Amino acid sequence: MAQYFSVHPTHPQPRLVRRAAEIVRSGGLAAYPTDSSYALGCHLGDAPAQQRLRRVRGMDDKHHLTLMCRDLSEIATYAIVDNAQFRLLRQATPGSYTFILRATKEVPRRLQHPRRRTIGVRVPAHVVTQALLAELGEPMLSATLILPGGDAPLADAAQIRAALEHQLDLIIDGGSCGTEPSTVIDLTGGAPVVLRKGKGALEIFGLAAPL
Repeated sequence: MAQYFSVHPTHPQPRLVRRAAEIVRSGGLAAYPTDSSYALGCHLGDAPAQQRLRRVRGMDDKHHLTLMCRDLSEIATYAIVDNAQFRLLRQATPGSYTFILRATKEVPRRLQHPRRRTIGVRVPAHVVTQALLAELGEPMLSATLILPGGDAPLADAAQIRAALEHQLDLIIDGGSCGTEPSTVIDLTGGAPVVLRKGKGALEIFGLAAPL
């Protein structure tokens, strides 16, 4: 049964953040708030936790997972970023964007797309998420919390508790989040390509929403 932490959305209690990080480090699967919606997260080095995350989401290994990072320098450890890509990332981070980039050798093969050798990366603009990442001292492997067959993320921690209490180890209640996932942009080609239009606006990239 999941532990349930009610944290302040702008001033999260350090004691709860420390305990949350301990649960993630020990192999726990957590639901936590972001600036777009609630997400699932686990330790990036824990293969069983990764498989649990995929099972809860109902996704196979061809679906990109995301590394939630503290900042651009952390992204550069796990993703290959050229000058043009860096300028785009700097415009959009922190924020509700997930970027698909080529993975570096620091990323285990099991976390990469099996054919493209890519990884999703994101720097969230949410105080609770940033506090958790700072306490972890490394990225957290994540995915938007959309249940199998659902078309939108779960909106608040009470919904998550009712649906997933026995499948998670931790639920971090940071208040109600939106039901719009992050915007996903592929930066592996010559120009940015929108894979999913979400909360993040496209105007800063000079892009239009996909039809």
